[in-house]
Amino acid sequence: MQILNDISAALQRGKAKDVVALVEQAINEKIPAKDILEQGMLHGMNIIGEKFKNNEVFVPEVLVAARAMNKGTAVLKPYLTAEGVKASGRVCIGTVKGDLHDIGKNLVKMMMEGKGLEVVDLGTDVAPEDFVAAAKEQNCQVICCSALLTTTMSVMGDVVKEAQKQGIRDQVKIMVGGAPVTEAFAQQIGADKYTSDAASAADAAVEFCAQLA
Repeated sequence: MQILNDISAALQRGKAKDVVALVEQAINEKIPAKDILEQGMLHGMNIIGEKFKNNEVFVPEVLVAARAMNKGTAVLKPYLTAEGVKASGRVCIGTVKGDLHDIGKNLVKMMMEGKGLEVVDLGTDVAPEDFVAAAKEQNCQVICCSALLTTTMSVMGDVVKEAQKQGIRDQVKIMVGGAPVTEAFAQQIGADKYTSDAASAADAAVEFCAQLA
């Protein structure tokens, strides 16, 4: 349907006003909110995600596309609720205790939202018990931990231990990422997944949520 293609194209260009106008037009044309979300906005964000993975677009383009996505979703939300459309999963994300960097975390959050996941953003300087408490209270299938400092990486291991201590380790997947983090480190601390970029993190989270649904 042409209008859904137009929404996807406007979102990829980061044209928030156009996205909002087209979403409103699609609603007026009685197109189901689920189709507008999936075939319009999520379609556009998926293309941006793939281009980002292939270094065809960069962080600024992703940020403006995500902002356009957020504006469009705000218009669509009441209609999605009325149709009973649920997010495909729920993730909590944060930068670990002692670390105040959030650009990478924010990018991952946007990519995950662009895949149709609901993301609970815990911010920066998040203690292990706060990650686990949020996962329990919000029924999250995935905990995502970010770190940019080598000195704070070890906190990720504490998150894994805390999840074991609280008895939810078999109910949640724990993902880790950030500049100093490696696949070997992730395996060493018993995390479920390491990804090197935001788009791959979003893909992995979608897969985990589908497994745990």
